[in-house]
Amino acid sequence: MFDWDLMRSTSSVHVLMKLAEERGMGATACLEGTTLLPEAVIDPEAEITARQELRVARNLLARFGDEPGLGVEAGSRYHISLYGPWGLALLSSRTLREVIDVALRYLDLAFVFGQLTFETRGDDARLRFDDSEIPEDLRAFLTERILAGIQTIGRELFSAGVPVHAVRFRHAAPADTARYREVFGGVEPVFDALTNEVVFDKAYLDLPLPQANEWARGTCEQLCRDLLTRRRARTGIAGAVRDLLVRNPGEIPDQIAVATALFMSPRTLSRRLNEEGTSFRALLDEVRQTLSEELLAHTDMTTEQVAARLGYAEAASFIRAFRRWKGCPPQEFRLRKGRKPLAARSQRAPVSVGAR
Repeated sequence: MFDWDLMRSTSSVHVLMKLAEERGMGATACLEGTTLLPEAVIDPEAEITARQELRVARNLLARFGDEPGLGVEAGSRYHISLYGPWGLALLSSRTLREVIDVALRYLDLAFVFGQLTFETRGDDARLRFDDSEIPEDLRAFLTERILAGIQTIGRELFSAGVPVHAVRFRHAAPADTARYREVFGGVEPVFDALTNEVVFDKAYLDLPLPQANEWARGTCEQLCRDLLTRRRARTGIAGAVRDLLVRNPGEIPDQIAVATALFMSPRTLSRRLNEEGTSFRALLDEVRQTLSEELLAHTDMTTEQVAARLGYAEAASFIRAFRRWKGCPPQEFRLRKGRKPLAARSQRAPVSVGAR
Protein backbone atom coordinates (compact mmCIF):
# COMPACT_ATOMS: atom_id res chain seq x y z
CA MET A 1 0.00 0.00 0.00
CA PHE A 2 1.33 3.43 -0.93
CA ASP A 3 2.30 5.66 2.02
CA TRP A 4 0.70 9.06 1.34
CA ASP A 5 2.41 10.60 4.37
CA LEU A 6 5.93 9.61 3.34
CA MET A 7 8.16 12.67 3.07
CA ARG A 8 9.63 13.64 -0.29
CA SER A 9 11.63 16.45 -1.86
CA THR A 10 9.81 19.59 -2.99
CA SER A 11 11.51 19.36 -6.42
CA SER A 12 8.43 17.76 -7.93
CA VAL A 13 6.17 20.54 -6.68
CA HIS A 14 8.60 23.04 -8.18
CA VAL A 15 8.07 21.43 -11.61
CA LEU A 16 4.30 21.67 -11.17
CA MET A 17 4.58 25.30 -10.11
CA LYS A 18 6.60 26.13 -13.23
CA LEU A 19 3.93 24.49 -15.40
CA ALA A 20 1.27 26.56 -13.65
CA GLU A 21 3.30 29.77 -13.91
CA GLU A 22 3.77 29.32 -17.66
CA ARG A 23 -0.01 29.14 -17.97
CA GLY A 24 -0.66 32.25 -15.90
CA MET A 25 -1.37 30.63 -12.53
CA GLY A 26 0.39 32.20 -9.56
CA ALA A 27 2.34 30.33 -6.88
CA THR A 28 -0.19 31.15 -4.15
CA ALA A 29 -3.05 29.62 -6.13
CA CYS A 30 -0.93 26.61 -7.04
CA LEU A 31 -0.11 25.93 -3.37
CA GLU A 32 -3.60 26.64 -2.05
CA GLY A 33 -4.68 24.12 0.57
CA THR A 34 -1.14 23.13 1.53
CA THR A 35 1.08 24.49 4.30
CA LEU A 36 3.79 25.32 1.76
CA LEU A 37 5.17 28.78 1.13
CA PRO A 38 6.57 29.56 -2.36
CA GLU A 39 10.07 30.11 -0.97
CA ALA A 40 10.05 26.68 0.71
CA VAL A 41 9.49 24.95 -2.64
CA ILE A 42 12.93 26.01 -3.88
CA ASP A 43 14.67 25.19 -0.58
CA PRO A 44 16.83 22.10 -1.30
CA GLU A 45 16.36 20.91 2.29
CA ALA A 46 12.58 21.30 2.41
CA GLU A 47 10.33 18.24 2.26
CA ILE A 48 6.62 17.62 1.92
CA THR A 49 4.26 14.67 2.09
CA ALA A 50 2.96 12.90 -0.98
CA ARG A 51 -0.50 14.00 0.15
CA GLN A 52 0.53 17.67 -0.11
CA GLU A 53 1.88 17.13 -3.62
CA LEU A 54 -1.46 15.62 -4.59
CA ARG A 55 -3.15 18.86 -3.56
CA VAL A 56 -0.80 20.90 -5.77
CA ALA A 57 -1.49 18.58 -8.72
CA ARG A 58 -5.23 18.92 -8.10
CA ASN A 59 -4.96 22.72 -8.06
CA LEU A 60 -3.12 22.61 -11.38
CA LEU A 61 -5.69 20.33 -12.98
CA ALA A 62 -8.60 22.44 -11.73
CA ARG A 63 -7.38 25.17 -14.08
CA PHE A 64 -5.72 23.27 -16.92
CA GLY A 65 -7.01 19.70 -16.74
CA ASP A 66 -8.51 19.90 -20.24
CA GLU A 67 -5.09 20.42 -21.86
CA PRO A 68 -4.21 17.21 -23.80
CA GLY A 69 -1.03 15.55 -22.57
CA LEU A 70 -0.40 17.87 -19.61
CA GLY A 71 0.87 14.91 -17.58
CA VAL A 72 3.23 13.94 -20.40
CA GLU A 73 4.53 17.50 -20.52
CA ALA A 74 5.14 17.39 -16.78
CA GLY A 75 6.95 14.04 -16.99
CA SER A 76 9.27 15.31 -19.71
CA ARG A 77 10.62 17.83 -17.18
CA TYR A 78 11.57 15.31 -14.48
CA HIS A 79 15.29 15.09 -15.17
CA ILE A 80 17.66 12.86 -13.21
CA SER A 81 19.17 15.89 -11.47
CA LEU A 82 15.86 16.42 -9.60
CA TYR A 83 16.00 13.09 -7.82
CA GLY A 84 19.02 13.59 -5.57
CA PRO A 85 20.82 10.38 -4.45
CA TRP A 86 18.27 8.21 -6.26
CA GLY A 87 19.03 9.88 -9.58
CA LEU A 88 22.77 9.72 -9.04
CA ALA A 89 22.53 6.00 -8.26
CA LEU A 90 20.75 5.47 -11.59
CA LEU A 91 23.25 7.59 -13.49
CA SER A 92 26.25 5.68 -12.09
CA SER A 93 24.77 2.19 -12.71
CA ARG A 94 26.53 -0.16 -15.12
CA THR A 95 23.58 -1.22 -17.28
CA LEU A 96 19.91 -0.41 -17.81
CA ARG A 97 19.05 -3.67 -16.04
CA GLU A 98 20.92 -2.39 -12.98
CA VAL A 99 19.21 0.99 -13.31
CA ILE A 100 15.79 -0.66 -13.14
CA ASP A 101 16.82 -2.81 -10.18
CA VAL A 102 18.09 0.21 -8.21
CA ALA A 103 15.10 2.34 -9.22
CA LEU A 104 12.54 -0.19 -8.01
CA ARG A 105 14.36 -0.88 -4.73
CA TYR A 106 14.30 2.78 -3.75
CA LEU A 107 11.16 3.84 -5.61
CA ASP A 108 9.84 5.75 -2.58
CA LEU A 109 12.54 8.36 -3.28
CA ALA A 110 11.13 9.04 -6.74
CA PHE A 111 8.05 11.13 -7.56
CA VAL A 112 5.82 8.11 -8.11
CA PHE A 113 2.32 7.57 -6.71
CA GLY A 114 1.66 3.86 -7.01
CA GLN A 115 3.51 0.66 -7.88
CA LEU A 116 5.98 0.19 -10.73
CA THR A 117 6.93 -3.33 -11.83
CA PHE A 118 9.25 -4.79 -14.46
CA GLU A 119 9.13 -7.94 -16.56
CA THR A 120 10.58 -9.40 -19.74
CA ARG A 121 8.56 -11.40 -22.23
CA GLY A 122 10.12 -12.75 -25.40
CA ASP A 123 12.21 -9.94 -26.88
CA ASP A 124 10.37 -7.24 -24.94
CA ALA A 125 11.02 -5.52 -21.63
CA ARG A 126 8.04 -3.90 -19.92
CA LEU A 127 7.73 -1.31 -17.15
CA ARG A 128 4.18 -1.36 -15.83
CA PHE A 129 2.53 1.17 -13.57
CA ASP A 130 -0.36 0.30 -11.26
CA ASP A 131 -2.48 3.43 -10.78
CA SER A 132 -5.21 1.81 -8.68
CA GLU A 133 -4.32 3.70 -5.48
CA ILE A 134 -4.33 7.12 -7.13
CA PRO A 135 -7.51 9.22 -6.70
CA GLU A 136 -9.56 8.95 -9.88
CA ASP A 137 -9.46 12.65 -10.71
CA LEU A 138 -5.65 12.60 -10.76
CA ARG A 139 -5.09 9.16 -12.24
CA ALA A 140 -4.56 10.06 -15.90
CA PHE A 141 -2.28 13.03 -15.15
CA LEU A 142 -0.03 11.17 -12.70
CA THR A 143 0.14 8.05 -14.87
CA GLU A 144 1.19 10.11 -17.88
CA ARG A 145 3.76 11.87 -15.71
CA ILE A 146 5.48 8.68 -14.58
CA LEU A 147 5.56 7.02 -18.02
CA ALA A 148 6.91 10.18 -19.65
CA GLY A 149 9.39 10.50 -16.77
CA ILE A 150 10.68 7.00 -17.54
CA GLN A 151 11.24 8.05 -21.14
CA THR A 152 13.06 11.20 -20.00
CA ILE A 153 15.40 9.23 -17.75
CA GLY A 154 16.09 6.80 -20.62
CA ARG A 155 17.22 9.69 -22.82
CA GLU A 156 19.57 10.95 -20.12
CA LEU A 157 21.10 7.52 -19.56
CA PHE A 158 21.62 6.90 -23.29
CA SER A 159 22.37 9.94 -25.42
CA ALA A 160 20.05 8.60 -28.14
CA GLY A 161 17.44 7.39 -25.67
CA VAL A 162 15.80 3.98 -25.43
CA PRO A 163 13.34 3.54 -28.32
CA VAL A 164 9.96 2.26 -27.13
CA HIS A 165 7.87 -0.22 -29.10
CA ALA A 166 4.59 0.60 -27.42
CA VAL A 167 3.03 2.90 -24.83
CA ARG A 168 -0.30 2.01 -23.25
CA PHE A 169 -2.61 3.91 -20.93
CA ARG A 170 -5.70 2.70 -19.12
CA HIS A 171 -7.48 6.05 -19.43
CA ALA A 172 -9.41 7.37 -22.42
CA ALA A 173 -7.72 9.04 -25.37
CA PRO A 174 -7.44 12.84 -25.38
CA ALA A 175 -8.57 15.02 -28.28
CA ASP A 176 -4.99 15.49 -29.53
CA THR A 177 -2.07 13.05 -29.17
CA ALA A 178 0.68 15.17 -30.78
CA ARG A 179 2.44 15.80 -27.46
CA TYR A 180 2.47 12.07 -26.69
CA ARG A 181 4.08 11.22 -30.03
CA GLU A 182 6.71 13.91 -29.51
CA VAL A 183 7.74 12.64 -26.07
CA PHE A 184 7.62 8.93 -26.95
CA GLY A 185 9.63 9.18 -30.14
CA GLY A 186 6.82 9.09 -32.66
CA VAL A 187 4.98 6.14 -31.09
CA GLU A 188 1.21 6.55 -31.03
CA PRO A 189 0.00 5.46 -27.56
CA VAL A 190 -2.82 2.98 -27.10
CA PHE A 191 -5.58 4.24 -24.79
CA ASP A 192 -8.29 2.34 -22.90
CA ALA A 193 -5.71 -0.44 -22.51
CA LEU A 194 -5.68 -3.11 -19.82
CA THR A 195 -2.45 -1.80 -18.29
CA ASN A 196 -0.27 1.30 -18.14
CA GLU A 197 3.11 0.37 -19.60
CA VAL A 198 6.07 1.24 -21.77
CA VAL A 199 7.56 -1.56 -23.86
CA PHE A 200 11.09 -1.59 -25.30
CA ASP A 201 13.63 -4.04 -26.75
CA LYS A 202 15.22 -6.04 -23.92
CA ALA A 203 18.54 -5.97 -25.82
CA TYR A 204 19.06 -2.53 -24.25
CA LEU A 205 19.05 -4.02 -20.76
CA ASP A 206 22.68 -5.14 -20.76
CA LEU A 207 24.34 -2.42 -22.81
CA PRO A 208 27.02 -0.59 -20.77
CA LEU A 209 26.11 2.91 -19.64
CA PRO A 210 28.56 5.76 -20.33
CA GLN A 211 28.72 7.13 -16.78
CA ALA A 212 28.95 3.85 -14.88
CA ASN A 213 30.89 4.09 -11.62
CA GLU A 214 30.72 1.24 -9.13
CA TRP A 215 31.99 3.28 -6.17
CA ALA A 216 29.60 6.15 -6.86
CA ARG A 217 26.65 3.80 -7.29
CA GLY A 218 27.38 2.05 -3.99
CA THR A 219 27.75 5.35 -2.19
CA CYS A 220 24.51 6.71 -3.63
CA GLU A 221 22.63 3.52 -2.77
CA GLN A 222 23.76 3.92 0.85
CA LEU A 223 22.53 7.52 0.79
CA CYS A 224 19.21 6.25 -0.55
CA ARG A 225 18.92 3.72 2.28
CA ASP A 226 19.76 6.33 4.90
CA LEU A 227 17.35 8.88 3.46
CA LEU A 228 14.48 6.40 3.33
CA THR A 229 15.16 5.34 6.91
CA ARG A 230 15.00 8.93 8.10
CA ARG A 231 11.84 9.72 6.13
CA ARG A 232 9.99 6.61 7.26
CA ALA A 233 10.82 7.38 10.89
CA ARG A 234 8.94 10.67 10.78
CA THR A 235 5.56 9.61 12.05
CA GLY A 236 3.03 10.97 14.52
CA ILE A 237 3.14 14.41 16.11
CA ALA A 238 6.91 14.14 16.54
CA GLY A 239 7.28 13.67 12.79
CA ALA A 240 5.06 16.68 12.08
CA VAL A 241 7.14 18.80 14.47
CA ARG A 242 10.39 17.69 12.79
CA ASP A 243 8.97 18.63 9.39
CA LEU A 244 8.07 22.14 10.58
CA LEU A 245 11.47 22.61 12.21
CA VAL A 246 13.42 21.74 9.03
CA ARG A 247 11.16 23.61 6.60
CA ASN A 248 13.22 26.79 6.87
CA PRO A 249 16.40 26.19 8.94
CA GLY A 250 17.25 29.92 8.82
CA GLU A 251 14.05 30.71 10.73
CA ILE A 252 13.45 27.75 13.02
CA PRO A 253 10.07 28.31 14.73
CA ASP A 254 9.55 28.23 18.49
CA GLN A 255 7.14 25.93 20.27
CA ILE A 256 4.25 28.39 20.14
CA ALA A 257 4.60 28.80 16.35
CA VAL A 258 4.81 25.02 15.83
CA ALA A 259 1.76 24.40 18.02
CA THR A 260 -0.19 27.04 16.09
CA ALA A 261 0.78 25.45 12.77
CA LEU A 262 -0.51 22.11 14.08
CA PHE A 263 -3.77 23.68 15.32
CA MET A 264 -3.20 22.94 19.00
CA SER A 265 -2.08 24.76 22.14
CA PRO A 266 1.56 24.59 23.33
CA ARG A 267 0.37 22.62 26.36
CA THR A 268 -1.41 20.06 24.17
CA LEU A 269 1.65 19.80 21.94
CA SER A 270 3.86 19.10 24.98
CA ARG A 271 1.43 16.45 26.20
CA ARG A 272 1.21 14.73 22.80
CA LEU A 273 4.99 14.70 22.42
CA ASN A 274 5.39 13.33 25.94
CA GLU A 275 3.00 10.49 25.01
CA GLU A 276 5.36 9.68 22.12
CA GLY A 277 8.36 9.66 24.44
CA THR A 278 9.95 12.93 23.39
CA SER A 279 9.76 16.72 23.85
CA PHE A 280 9.96 19.87 21.75
CA ARG A 281 13.45 20.64 23.09
CA ALA A 282 14.67 17.12 22.23
CA LEU A 283 13.30 17.38 18.68
CA LEU A 284 14.82 20.83 18.23
CA ASP A 285 18.19 19.51 19.37
CA GLU A 286 17.87 16.52 17.03
CA VAL A 287 17.08 18.69 14.02
CA ARG A 288 19.86 21.17 14.79
CA GLN A 289 22.39 18.39 15.30
CA THR A 290 21.49 16.64 12.02
CA LEU A 291 21.54 19.86 10.00
CA SER A 292 24.79 21.05 11.58
CA GLU A 293 26.56 17.80 10.67
CA GLU A 294 25.34 18.05 7.07
CA LEU A 295 26.37 21.70 6.74
CA LEU A 296 29.81 21.19 8.27
CA ALA A 297 30.54 18.05 6.26
CA HIS A 298 29.22 19.17 2.88
CA THR A 299 29.45 22.97 2.66
CA ASP A 300 32.06 25.69 3.11
CA MET A 301 29.92 27.66 5.54
CA THR A 302 31.80 29.12 8.52
CA THR A 303 30.90 28.22 12.08
CA GLU A 304 29.13 31.56 12.46
CA GLN A 305 27.12 30.97 9.28
CA VAL A 306 26.06 27.49 10.39
CA ALA A 307 25.05 28.87 13.79
CA ALA A 308 22.94 31.58 12.17
CA ARG A 309 21.28 29.14 9.80
CA LEU A 310 20.28 26.95 12.74
CA GLY A 311 18.70 29.87 14.56
CA TYR A 312 21.36 30.58 17.20
CA ALA A 313 21.77 34.21 18.24
CA GLU A 314 25.53 33.74 18.57
CA ALA A 315 28.13 31.21 17.49
CA ALA A 316 29.27 30.50 21.05
CA SER A 317 25.89 28.98 21.93
CA PHE A 318 26.05 26.73 18.87
CA ILE A 319 29.61 25.63 19.70
CA ARG A 320 28.62 24.65 23.25
CA ALA A 321 25.67 22.66 21.92
CA PHE A 322 27.82 20.97 19.28
CA ARG A 323 30.38 19.93 21.93
CA ARG A 324 27.54 18.38 23.90
CA TRP A 325 26.30 16.48 20.82
CA LYS A 326 29.59 15.28 19.34
CA GLY A 327 32.21 15.75 22.07
CA CYS A 328 34.30 18.12 19.93
CA PRO A 329 34.03 21.64 18.45
CA PRO A 330 32.61 22.14 14.94
CA GLN A 331 35.95 22.70 13.20
CA GLU A 332 37.43 19.51 14.64
CA PHE A 333 34.37 17.57 13.45
CA ARG A 334 34.83 19.10 9.99
CA LEU A 335 38.47 17.95 9.85
CA ARG A 336 37.48 14.43 10.91
CA LYS A 337 35.09 14.35 7.96
CA GLY A 338 37.95 15.09 5.61
CA ARG A 339 37.15 18.72 5.00
CA LYS A 340 40.17 20.98 4.77
CA PRO A 341 40.25 24.13 6.92
CA LEU A 342 38.19 26.86 5.27
CA ALA A 343 41.18 29.19 4.93
CA ALA A 344 42.91 26.61 2.76
CA ARG A 345 39.97 26.45 0.34
CA SER A 346 38.80 30.03 0.09
CA GLN A 347 39.60 33.60 0.87
CA ARG A 348 36.83 33.96 3.38
CA ALA A 349 37.53 35.79 6.59
CA PRO A 350 39.06 33.40 9.16
CA VAL A 351 36.89 32.18 12.00
CA SER A 352 37.79 33.82 15.27
CA VAL A 353 39.48 31.78 18.00
CA GLY A 354 36.40 32.09 20.17
CA ALA A 355 34.29 30.45 17.47
CA ARG A 356 36.38 27.33 17.29
